[in-house]
Amino acid sequence: MTRIFDLLFSFLGILFLWPIGLLLYVIGLFDTGSPIFVQVRVGKNKKPFKLIKFRTMNVDTKSVASHLASQASVTKFGGFLRKSKLDELPQLINVLIGDMSLVGARPCLFNQEELIQERDIRGVFNYLPGITGLGQINNIDMSTPVKLAKLDAEMLQNLTLINYFKYIIGTVSGKGQGDRVGK
Repeated sequence: MTRIFDLLFSFLGILFLWPIGLLLYVIGLFDTGSPIFVQVRVGKNKKPFKLIKFRTMNVDTKSVASHLASQASVTKFGGFLRKSKLDELPQLINVLIGDMSLVGARPCLFNQEELIQERDIRGVFNYLPGITGLGQINNIDMSTPVKLAKLDAEMLQNLTLINYFKYIIGTVSGKGQGDRVGK
């Protein structure tokens, strides 16, 4: 049932938000010279997929989980994108093509072995990863893999249509700060 809403909302989001996306892209060109960031992440059934985001860090930043990256890597514009969660806007494409859902466990990197193991034990990879979820609106990020995996599993096992909308509304209204960046 949520897939129908994923398709509808991602299509409408792309249709109506493309002017904002274009503006962010142009500003991103001046900020980093390469405004789109594509990274291979762990998807449903642990299959790789290419996650699309607006770049928030310098181009030469090492590909690690946000909490392991240096705060100095985040550009000023990138800080704004992260705080406003607009860096996630291109992921509507991932949702539309079926790599992600609007709601689900945030997709991790393949080098985040502890999180992958904890999520695997709890069946989290049986579901599409999401742009937002219970962890994001409660400020629980990938720096606490056991806690996050437990929360992800709880969210997915109890995901109702009401909760689906609750997590989306919570994210859009500014609840949660997104993934924290290291020192």
